Formats: sequence, structure tokens, C-alpha cells
Amino acid sequence: MALLPVADALARVIAGVEPTESETVSLLQANGRILAAAVAARLTQPPFDCSAMDGFAVRHTDVATVPARLVVIGEAAAGHSYSGTIGAGQCVRISTGAPVPAGADCVVIQEDTERDGDTVTVKDVGSPGQHIRRRGFDFASGQPMIDAGRSLEARAIALAAAAGHGSLPVRRRPIVAILATGDELVEPGETPAADQIVSSNSYGLAAMVEAAGGEPRLLGIARDTRASLSAKIAEADGADILITIGGASVGDHDLVGPMLQESGAAIDFWRIAMRPGKPLMFGRRGTQRVLGLPGNPVSCLVTARVFLVPLIRAMLGLDAGTDLETAVLSAPIEANGPRQHYMRASLALRGAALPTVAPLRSQDSAALSLLASAGCLIVRPAGALATAAGTEVEILRLDV
Repeated sequence: MALLPVADALARVIAGVEPTESETVSLLQANGRILAAAVAARLTQPPFDCSAMDGFAVRHTDVATVPARLVVIGEAAAGHSYSGTIGAGQCVRISTGAPVPAGADCVVIQEDTERDGDTVTVKDVGSPGQHIRRRGFDFASGQPMIDAGRSLEARAIALAAAAGHGSLPVRRRPIVAILATGDELVEPGETPAADQIVSSNSYGLAAMVEAAGGEPRLLGIARDTRASLSAKIAEADGADILITIGGASVGDHDLVGPMLQESGAAIDFWRIAMRPGKPLMFGRRGTQRVLGLPGNPVSCLVTARVFLVPLIRAMLGLDAGTDLETAVLSAPIEANGPRQHYMRASLALRGAALPTVAPLRSQDSAALSLLASAGCLIVRPAGALATAAGTEVEILRLDV
């Protein structure tokens, strides 16, 4: 049977995905969350005409000819307005952000004046309206401010706060249950026996899930027994996505697929035309999406970048595209085989030009140290011909 192409597999993984429901969080909890509904301003900003500079609020007619000598009748500071009205020959000392007093139509900056007690001499002035920020020049109450689907960060959160919002509606983070499998695994920090290794994949996946906007839930390690797998799979109830690591191949101890099916999962496909990562499994367990990832560290993290990250984004109501970019090869690449190859590569930026990439010296699917040093993956289509240095290629950045 022909292996399923990567594009077809991804389409089946994200088919029919509905965004998670909305929940309301405080501004302090909103960083990195996805806005679930558009936000409009509840306030007008600024709420009054205010000074853009430190100086003196004046009537332009009084300073049309300079030098002009005015009487200082009061002061307006931020949070402390001047309640009177400026008349002929008068001015008010004003600070940046303070409301412009009635009667004034111009602010003269402090550097263009000389003060002597209760009088000030204006030496230079611009046109009427100079250095005044008019009420609502930034935004007005009711004005649309932030579109749904935006990933909230410092600027958007500051804008929401200024617009009168103390909390925001965001998409619930998809819960991703992560289950490592295998008798050979021990948790990080434990001392492995002579025939064991440390379970590293779960922790890399948890970081990737969190960076993509999901909520990781580590289920620990299931041993290679039906009872252990059954119990651990049951712990994933309620998660939006279940990730299993390893145990989904064709060996005598590969029980993950059968045990998932016993738990009610319907397997959609198993094995895809991808390198690394051919033994990828996908199915559904009720409303839960199940991804069975390879156990080799590189294969596990690469397939998660290609399939899990777009699935999380789809659940957040975002574009689930693969984020492919264009780069220029700085070293030649040999012809590719029958599977789409995701080659670990170095990445160098060149200012405004396209970045340059070169494949790393080894593409072994167990070489985690090389994956950690890679900047991206060069995406080589199945059957691609040998490619010379200087050729443009597609890349997928590893950082989510």
C-alpha cells in the first residue's frame, strides 16, 4: 500500500476541527492568548484636549507677534486641571498630558519662553492648535480596536487596558495529554539501568505545546503491557488531543494501536511518506484527536512540528498552514528518495535578503543534539532532484 503524502495526512488531521470555546481572563493572564472576539473601545482616548509638551497654554492671538509678554494665572498638571478660563494677555503653565484650559488654543513649549515671576515672555510660536492632542485623536468610544484571532502581547494588552477593558475573551487552550510508552524509559533525573534511556520526548513536546498555545498534560510512562497502556490512556479522558510516543510500529511489543482501539479510538491512518517520521498514526477517540508519534527523538519532535502545531492552531481558530518560508541553499543537496524529507539545517539571516540554509552533517533520527542546534528544516519533496547551492528551497522554522 502506498504511503500517505504529508499534505494529505495533515488535511485529515485538521479536517473538521472546531475552535475551542471562549473564556474570560484578566489582562494579567492574557499574554500569549488568542482573542476570541473583537474588542471595541469603551472609552475615548484622550478623553479631553491635552498638552503634548511642557510649556504654557496661550491664546494664539496674544502671541501672533513675538516677543509677547503674558501674565501667568495658574497651572495645569496631569491629573489636575485648571478650572478657570484664559483671557486676553494671560497664560497657564501646563504639563504634558494635562487638560488644555478653556480659552487656550495653543501650547508654547517651555524652551521658547522666558519666565520672570508671574510673567512669561514668548519668543517663538507656531500655528493655532500647536502641541495640543485633541480629544479622541487616538480612538473614540465604540471604535473597533483589536480583531478576533490576534495573539495578545504587550501592545495589544496595553491598548485593551487604555480602551477600558480589565479582562478579555480568549480561546481556551487546547489540552494536550502526552503519553510516553516503553519499558526502556525512565523519567529525567532518574538513573537508567543498563538497558534503559531517559524519556526526553515528553518534555520537548510539552514545551512545543505550550509555545503553540496549548496546555500540556504529562501522563508519565506507560509500560509495554495492556494493563498499563489501558490505565494511562484512560487518564487522557477530557483532553482535546492525546499524543502517544513510540509503540505504534509493527514489533511484538507495539501495543499502542490495539489498546487505543480497545479504548474506542478509530484509527484513520498509520504510516506516511515522510522522513523522519514514517510510523505516524492518527485517529479519533470520540471528539479527541489522537496522534501516535515515533519514539526516535528527532522523528517525534519533527512530526509534532509538522502535525501537532497546526492542529493546536486550528483548535485556537488560527490558520493551520505549515508556515513554509523561502531560503537559499549555501551547500548542495543530493537527490531525495520517495518520502518527503525534513532535513535539519543551519539557518543564517542576511539582512533584507532571503536567509541561507545548509543541511547539517547528519540526518540520523536519533541525533537530538543536532536537532537542538538546527535553525530550521529544509522541506524536500518526494523524488526531488539534486539541488545546487544558490537554489531557493522551502524551509520550516523549528521555533513555534
